[in-house]
Amino acid sequence: MADIVLERSTAAPDRLRNAGLWVLQIAGAAMFFMAGTPKLTGAENMIQVFAAVGLGQWLRYVTGVLEVLGAVALLVPNFAGLAALWLTAVMVAAVIAHLTVLGGSPAIPLALLIAMAIVAWGRRERTARLFRR
Repeated sequence: MADIVLERSTAAPDRLRNAGLWVLQIAGAAMFFMAGTPKLTGAENMIQVFAAVGLGQWLRYVTGVLEVLGAVALLVPNFAGLAALWLTAVMVAAVIAHLTVLGGSPAIPLALLIAMAIVAWGRRERTARLFRR
């Protein structure tokens, strides 16, 4: 009987943690899809942003692909942690770009960076399993 009570007491926090991670994953997927699509479709404001960065328009395409694929992968349980990890790296670059070249507030990229770092950490066991296969 004590085992059953102990099992219930640890199951509820695990379910709550999993639900919280899914909320971050779904919200992150929506945000990254909305951010990546204009980069891939050549929206004028994205062309201007990447021109200001000064590394060429190829970076716009790479960033757009990473964001859109990351958005999709966040919704696939086995790949969510890995996607969150690479999207964290993309947001580190975005924060640096805002602080050094673009100006403006880095608040949104910083919030996405934190959210994806939480997902990457929360899904680290699944990511480790990918590399053990």
